[in-house]
Amino acid sequence: MKFAFVSGSVALDFVGTVQSRRDAPLDLLTTPDDLAEWTAASGVLDAPARATRSDLTAAVHLREAVYRLVLASGDGSPLDPEDCEVLNRAARRVPVRCELRPDGTVVRHGTIGNVLSTLARDAVQLLAEPPGQVKECAAPRCTRLYVDRSHRGSRRWCDMMRCGNRAKAAVYRSRHA
Repeated sequence: MKFAFVSGSVALDFVGTVQSRRDAPLDLLTTPDDLAEWTAASGVLDAPARATRSDLTAAVHLREAVYRLVLASGDGSPLDPEDCEVLNRAARRVPVRCELRPDGTVVRHGTIGNVLSTLARDAVQLLAEPPGQVKECAAPRCTRLYVDRSHRGSRRWCDMMRCGNRAKAAVYRSRHA
């Protein structure tokens, strides 16, 4: 699977569609089809939404605004008013529609605009939480942000199976070398 959903927030999972931001950024959303695929893979929609080049541009713009806002919030810096406006403009739109069916299943449907609204609303809620809950993965090459909801607030890696396991294996190898 090309996308990872380990951040504890759909907005942060969306931000995570750029990997290795510090040294060798890899953007996983380079085409409208990538964006459409992400909408379903993330569970925001049940089926991929039709996406255009304009939708992709708006999505990337929102993603980067959320990234900068979360970083600023985390280190106590002032929030950029332009980034706040990008976020608030998206959040004002109608979110993804959810419907409960008589058989107990939930159907999620909407457009890319609805998806961006849902992501923006999730980011607003995240930014309203106490500081220190959003952290960056401790793995040297990983720049994924995640919500630390561990009991002691001591989570270090975005994903124990990937980054945590690599770090522990490296420590083991250095001890036994």
